[in-house]
Amino acid sequence: MFFPKAMTEIELIVPAKDLLPVTKVLSGHGIFHQSDSSYSYPGAESEKGASESWQNKAAAFAGLERRLQLTMQSLGIEEGDTPASDFETITDPSLVLPEIERIELEVKNMNDQVVTTQKNLEGLHAYLSQLESIQDVPADFSALRDSKYVYSVLGMIPAANVDRLATSLSRIPHVFLTLRSEPQKKVVWLAGAQANADVLERAVRSSYLNPLSLPVGYKGTPAEIIKSIKADIRQAEENIVQWRKALSSMAVKYGEDLRALYWQIHTSRIMSDAIVRYGRLKYTYVIVGWVLSDELEVLVQRLKQASHEILIETFPTGRSGHHRSVPVALRHSKWLRPFQMLVTTYARPRYGELDPTWIIAIMFPVLFGAMFGDVGQGLILAGLGALMASGKVKALKGMAGLGGLIAVCGLSATVFGFLYGSIFGFEDILHPVWMSPLHNIMQILTVAVGAGVVLLNLAFLIGIMNNAISRDWGHLIFSHNGVAGYLLYLSLLALLAANFLPAFPIPASVVTILAVGSALAVMLSEVLIHLVERHRPLLEGGLGTYFIQAPVELFEAVISMLSNTLSFVRVGAFAVAHGGLSSAIFILAGLAGGEGGIGYWIVVLIGNIFIIGFEGLIVGIQTMRLSYYEFFSKFFSGGGMRFEPLTLNPGDKE
Repeated sequence: MFFPKAMTEIELIVPAKDLLPVTKVLSGHGIFHQSDSSYSYPGAESEKGASESWQNKAAAFAGLERRLQLTMQSLGIEEGDTPASDFETITDPSLVLPEIERIELEVKNMNDQVVTTQKNLEGLHAYLSQLESIQDVPADFSALRDSKYVYSVLGMIPAANVDRLATSLSRIPHVFLTLRSEPQKKVVWLAGAQANADVLERAVRSSYLNPLSLPVGYKGTPAEIIKSIKADIRQAEENIVQWRKALSSMAVKYGEDLRALYWQIHTSRIMSDAIVRYGRLKYTYVIVGWVLSDELEVLVQRLKQASHEILIETFPTGRSGHHRSVPVALRHSKWLRPFQMLVTTYARPRYGELDPTWIIAIMFPVLFGAMFGDVGQGLILAGLGALMASGKVKALKGMAGLGGLIAVCGLSATVFGFLYGSIFGFEDILHPVWMSPLHNIMQILTVAVGAGVVLLNLAFLIGIMNNAISRDWGHLIFSHNGVAGYLLYLSLLALLAANFLPAFPIPASVVTILAVGSALAVMLSEVLIHLVERHRPLLEGGLGTYFIQAPVELFEAVISMLSNTLSFVRVGAFAVAHGGLSSAIFILAGLAGGEGGIGYWIVVLIGNIFIIGFEGLIVGIQTMRLSYYEFFSKFFSGGGMRFEPLTLNPGDKE
């Protein structure tokens, strides 16, 4: 709960005859993270051909898997979950290729017909929309399409440009007819000798005459061509319906076969990829990786059942020290998954570092609710989030992970709505259990800053604990976020308290000495950290440069501590702004129709929708900012390697 899952390193020596059964055990349960040992145990020269063979197989399987996925997508066939039946061996790509090619070709031919006909259909509709503007013109313009001696253009021209076109052609023999006249545009026909085509073309472009393209293969008047096109459109639509029915029949006919082929190829590809990264000795394979410690015993039993001659060595890994090569598994319940997503968006914790998911699961909704406290609006957010999380609405299916977060934040806003006495912006219906931010501005701002002080103290303590676990003694004692930085922060708070609280119990002289001592430690932190870590040289750069840089860094640290603390005032400020915005909406509603009128309630409804959408988004961003930059920055370094277990079913991954 408080740290990433405990990991154990495991090293296996597997006889070549048991290679496939062992690989199937390792890749079938989603608990083994493989390390590449092919470089450490490259094998004898005579075995390099076998290694290349596995690489070729893995590449072939990857290509076949992509082709199967495309074919299944064309037929609308879902991959589904890993089938219950086991694949005993890795298949031979050459054996399944003919079947895949046969189905792929049949589906492709039918799909190509649909795509080609759809494109032709789009073209026919485009011709139809052009010709409908001149359908009542009796002339057979199709006879002029390929005329050897006459250049002609049929099209639409802005009414204001007709005179410009006439002026451009005043000295050129031509025929110009207006076929239809509308206020803004005219349908015209321009014809002239082919010898003057260049001049006519320039005149057409300069007057913005938009030519109507006549479809090839159709003859007669526009009305006759329109009739023929409509008949062809009906035929094309009927053909598409028939071909789609044929594709649906193919989906039924080949669905089970394609799924079986897909999982057979997918399984073979996963296992081949794994084998490529095994180390090779003369008669054995070396497999190295990481396994979840609480799954180790089960995995060992399965491996011994798969191979009686397997050799297994395990190396449990503690939290202390630096373990950047240890994969980090964060496996929380579905209720904490949305907050785990928030954490990993910022960074993935290191193996020995505190996993802040459970902290953010409490802190994030509380901060959001404090800024967005309203019973009605909170319940709507909670309902919307629950709908998104359910995945029942296709349009919101991709946001299912975010839905849980929105639902919890909406419930928190509802609780704070009762505390503030606000429901859909109305503050005269519920009696506030605590206080109304709009009527107690200084109190709510003071409480917000006080909450920020508590959270920053917690962040400093977590940072100190993380440094202690990693045995990073120099940073633990002297860094800005270590003991020295924490004492400086506490002493600054104490100095402020001593000025405002006459009965402050600690003498000002003691607080001043503590502040000066911790400030000196923070200012000289680089030298002191290098001294503790026995790093030489103690100074990176000249002495003069350091004594200019160190006071500036101390000043930045002090300003950062104060700004981080004051940043939490935005929690109270947004709570006040939320009430102020609701009041503004009620003022606008009163102007729109008087209290109780239809206009009044329409404005109130639109205003609440605006607050839920726009202000909800802004409050969410501000909550994320406080979590990331004010809180996480004090203790969360991240940089952990993701736990990516071998698995045949992608759904088993974190």
